[in-house]
Amino acid sequence: MVIRWLDTEGVNAQAEPPKARAAAYVRMSTDNQQFSTDNQLIAIQRYADGRGYEIVRTYADEGKSGLNVDGRPALQKLLADVESGRADFGILLVYDVSRLGRFQDPDEAALYELRCRRAGLEVHYCAEQFENDGSIGSSIIKTVKRAMAGEYSRELSVKVFAGQANLIRLGFRQGGAAGFGLRRMLVDQAGEEKGILGPGQHKSIATYRVVLVRGPDDEIEIVRKVYRRFVDEGICEADIADELNSQGVLTDLGRLWTRGSVHQLLINEKYIGNNVWARTSCKLKGAHVQNDPGEWIRADGVFPAIVPTELFEAAQAIIRQRSAKLSDDEMLKLLTEVLERTGYLSGMIIDEAEGAPSSSAFRTRFGSLLRAYTLVGFSPDHDYRYLETNRKLRALYPDIIKSIIDGVTQNGGDVARDPVTDLLRINREFTVSLVIVRCSKTASGALRWKLRLDTKLKPDITVAVRMDSNNDNPHDYYLLPHLDMREAIYRLAEYNGLSLDAYRFDDLSYFYQMAARAQFKEAA
Repeated sequence: MVIRWLDTEGVNAQAEPPKARAAAYVRMSTDNQQFSTDNQLIAIQRYADGRGYEIVRTYADEGKSGLNVDGRPALQKLLADVESGRADFGILLVYDVSRLGRFQDPDEAALYELRCRRAGLEVHYCAEQFENDGSIGSSIIKTVKRAMAGEYSRELSVKVFAGQANLIRLGFRQGGAAGFGLRRMLVDQAGEEKGILGPGQHKSIATYRVVLVRGPDDEIEIVRKVYRRFVDEGICEADIADELNSQGVLTDLGRLWTRGSVHQLLINEKYIGNNVWARTSCKLKGAHVQNDPGEWIRADGVFPAIVPTELFEAAQAIIRQRSAKLSDDEMLKLLTEVLERTGYLSGMIIDEAEGAPSSSAFRTRFGSLLRAYTLVGFSPDHDYRYLETNRKLRALYPDIIKSIIDGVTQNGGDVARDPVTDLLRINREFTVSLVIVRCSKTASGALRWKLRLDTKLKPDITVAVRMDSNNDNPHDYYLLPHLDMREAIYRLAEYNGLSLDAYRFDDLSYFYQMAARAQFKEAA
């Protein structure tokens, strides 16, 4: 159909139909710079030209992680414009599925597309090889790609953590201020010093590293004096802070000293040359958590010590002794008083509190700060209960491994355990891996289990132990042959399809008999 109208001079003119109005959303990930926003826009524009779309608006999150929607103002503005009716376009163009996010939960990844479609927008993924037309095929592909995008972030996080941990063990510093009395020295790959890094400065060459070196002599002497005043003269942290402030001495950050900052100086192992990392962690944009000392990454004696080890240990003994004479009730009473004064609890707040044991003392006495918080009725902003569950499951692992070894052996089988991987080789014919699966509850109260398989070791059989709703005892067991390992992650409900129920057992006695007779050999 040809549309004609009369122009201003009364001459008939012919016009093409107006183009469909579209908006583009682009995101440059902090962990993958090759997909720059410019490259995405070129691909999106080419797609729009081929479809006859006019891009009237562009929303760009540059250098933003796709792990959550927080910190992505462009995506938040896009959703606000769309859902409020302010959007003057009916199509959203995105480079690919992962640009909307690499969420760990594929359902969350689908949520933002759903919100756009509910507001009347068509969502197109310009670089994908499928049409986002709502068909079963496109829905399946999108689900797989969303899961793959989340798994990519998880695997990258594991690799980055392993790389950083290795650098720590080699004696290199990984972020953070040097601390009073110390300095950050830049070194090349041969270990040659390249210069001191000032506050806010960072290395610019990928192969260069950072180590800690002694700071100015006057600062070193102040650090040693703080230790001597605390150990030899019995002066408390608050009084030492007052002395330093009265002398005009500022911290390495240019601030006044507090009880907490003096306490941190007294407990940090870098002053005896130890490199300690991962005291806390915040993985995949999740909650910032305090790790158990057994999970810390460390290398001892890799930096020049500015405090004698004996003096440092004496300080730690005094700090531990503060709480040694207190009963559990007395410690919790002091923690309650801190909570009533501040309205909140954290490691730093506890360390700043005069007359109360240190945060490390509460962690040692009650197993974790979270446990101490719970006992005084304080709930942090984030739910850290899963950490307690993980610790409990790690403690349960050796007992279950032993029960499998004993059960197969008692049924006449031979079991060899790899001390590094914990793989069990049964009858020298096939390998078995044990996975303990934590139980979680949905908002409706339904039980769910997230089973992550070991695709690197590729065991012939995986024994998955599903825990009960309280994560206290095994609920049931799944046996998964290697041929079933098509995915790295299985999400299990209370009732699963026949394909999984065929390998489900209420206890492992039948498995012991079959394993001992090598009857899994063909299935594996």
